[in-house]
Amino acid sequence: MADIIASDAQVEKGRVFELAAELFGVLSTPMRLRILSALCDQEKSVSQLLKEIDTTQPNLSQHLNLLYRSGVLAKRKDGTQVFYRVQSEKAVMLCRTVCTQIAIEMDEPGAVPASERLSPRVAP
Repeated sequence: MADIIASDAQVEKGRVFELAAELFGVLSTPMRLRILSALCDQEKSVSQLLKEIDTTQPNLSQHLNLLYRSGVLAKRKDGTQVFYRVQSEKAVMLCRTVCTQIAIEMDEPGAVPASERLSPRVAP
């Protein structure tokens, strides 16, 4: 019986890592981080996002669709326009925290000890 309980705990722990890796995969492109940044404060239509983000409409739509399918974004249709908004505030908070830390490391590389840096590429 103890073996079954230990096995269940290992499977559950493995599933946690799988789901975390899946989320990191969804958030792993600069384009998707730009999209989240653009949607942090308010929902926007695809055309509004295209004005803010330098990309093509098909590329933007592909990234929006992936973020939507993963549950990070929500969408609504109003006539012919599609509006996107943040669905997962926690995912946005995670991105904001990481991006803010890396920006600090870039702006003040000597001020952040090596043991506290997120980005090994930013050298003091």
